[in-house]
Amino acid sequence: MLQSIVSYGLAVGAVYALIGITYNVMFSASRVFSFTAGMLGMLGGVLGALFIAKFGLPVIVGLVLVLACGAAVGVVTEIVTVRPVLKSIEQHLYVLSTLAFALMVQQLTAIEWGTEAQPFPRLIPIGPDTIWGWLDQQFWLPMLACAVTIVGLELLYRKTLIGRAFLAIAEDSYAARALGLPETRLRLASFALAGMIGTLAGFTGAEMLLAFFGNQSILNFYGFVPVALGGMGSNRGAVIGGLALGLFQQAANFLVGGIFAAVAVFAVFIIVLLLRPEGLAGAATARRV
Repeated sequence: MLQSIVSYGLAVGAVYALIGITYNVMFSASRVFSFTAGMLGMLGGVLGALFIAKFGLPVIVGLVLVLACGAAVGVVTEIVTVRPVLKSIEQHLYVLSTLAFALMVQQLTAIEWGTEAQPFPRLIPIGPDTIWGWLDQQFWLPMLACAVTIVGLELLYRKTLIGRAFLAIAEDSYAARALGLPETRLRLASFALAGMIGTLAGFTGAEMLLAFFGNQSILNFYGFVPVALGGMGSNRGAVIGGLALGLFQQAANFLVGGIFAAVAVFAVFIIVLLLRPEGLAGAATARRV
């Protein structure tokens, strides 16, 4: 039982962490909390099953197409739902615009794909009877994707000019514009990057979660928890929060099960936020008095 809790908990926690990073990447460049992260995760699983299982494409080609579609959806999200809102006085309308776009995509997916959960193809031809059977790919692939993503983002932000420009926009968009940085293009690029990360989460986690349009709501809610636990904008905090959430959720499923597991998760979530509103990895902000 302990092995199942740890393996499944870390794997699903890695998916939640990737969705949390998707939230952070979009937020850091726009200060808009886009409710399309779960939609991207859902599309990663559905499109992956479509390209690989139904169209018969190689896994690598399917992955590249999924990431390209994720980047395209991210760009459309920024242009259609975020950019017009940033020009408006009532900027909190992004809650409605991004959520409406996500729900529209979800319903279109249900119409075209179907409302039944469908199996996702095995990505690597390693069966359970091999030496690696004790650690199935459905468990280690999301963790590998999470590790590669967090390392890649750290290298991007610390070692490249465009990464430093992303950090400058996130730190102070007004000062960055004054220095001549192309804020609009950087924001567009950040949403494309977030789209790729979100679909990667859904693609690598689909063997566990299946290709199902209903995953959008689950990933939206549980992907937000690591962001709040780890601190808004902290990718490392999102990873820590996501893995902790996955482990706790699976332990609660074994101990109490059903709806009570979800109640336990959100009860602990509320308690943590009451004790540390800035998140476990966030820094308390000074307030002028």
